[in-house]
Amino acid sequence: MTRDLELLTIGRVSVDLYPLQSGMPLRDVESFAKSIGGSPTNVAVAAARLGVASVVVTRVGDDDFGEYIRRDLKEKFGVDNRFVSTDPTLRTALAFCALDPPAEPPLLFYREPRGPEMNLTVDDIPQDLAAKVPVLWVSGSRFAQETSRSAVTATLERRSQRSDEDDDGFDGTTAEAAATSAGAKHTVIDLDYRPSFWDSPEDASREISAVLKHVSVAVGNRTECEIAVGTADPDAAADRLLEAGVKLAIIKKGADGVLVATESQRHSVPPFQIDLVCGLGAGDAFGGSLAEGLIRGRDPLETITRANAAGAIVAGRLACSDAMPTPDEIDELLARTA
Repeated sequence: MTRDLELLTIGRVSVDLYPLQSGMPLRDVESFAKSIGGSPTNVAVAAARLGVASVVVTRVGDDDFGEYIRRDLKEKFGVDNRFVSTDPTLRTALAFCALDPPAEPPLLFYREPRGPEMNLTVDDIPQDLAAKVPVLWVSGSRFAQETSRSAVTATLERRSQRSDEDDDGFDGTTAEAAATSAGAKHTVIDLDYRPSFWDSPEDASREISAVLKHVSVAVGNRTECEIAVGTADPDAAADRLLEAGVKLAIIKKGADGVLVATESQRHSVPPFQIDLVCGLGAGDAFGGSLAEGLIRGRDPLETITRANAAGAIVAGRLACSDAMPTPDEIDELLARTA
């Protein structure tokens, strides 16, 4: 962990519990396997598996599950854990996954009265690092509650101001070059709409749309785009994200693939056909590969093609963090389907 950090993610972490019997409701499941979960944390793990120096900012409880997360992030996955703080009152969040249906398995969250990462403060976030790291990754759920909302908003505002002062390459270049040039800074929002975290869809729309001006890359599915910009139509959503100041808009269309758009180019990238085991975690594998592509300076089409492959690999496996693919596995799938 002495390398310069390349990716900083901010958001939730949990212990995910996966049923070892599939195709049945949780009430009939007899045994579970545990894995580290939580979208921004999974993104950091996925990127680390691809060789990216990653660090995550989150909170756990003062319990054995929290120690498990902190230990495995560092020792098993190679993710810097120094900013995984311990909440003095809340327990580590749990999430039970029901593999019914496997394509979009429902999650049962145990976050009462709230997940500890909702108590993140500005002091929990390394502001100097967040201002200069090549890729800063935040999720839409960060803005559902205080104090997380204010802390992450302030971090984005500071990074946005610092980027303007440093002239990070977005001004005076084409949008697509700025969005994928090696050495440039990228601020990514995973729109990540989880209804149970919010009081109402209207609250989510207001808070998420307000921070789009501070990000350069936005990624989400149709539902998440409708929350963020008021439309689930992929092309219209891409237009509205670009109008809001985003440089690279990525719209996941499920079985129809992924739309990637900049001001001057637009591509629809087809999905990979796989034998589905569990759709949970595929989006996070996509995110980790997306971050790796941004850091390495790949063009948008190659970046999203590789991200699609990463997501497909995880969709054919059970679990999230433990299932993230290696570069060789992505290359093998691409070669096999070329």
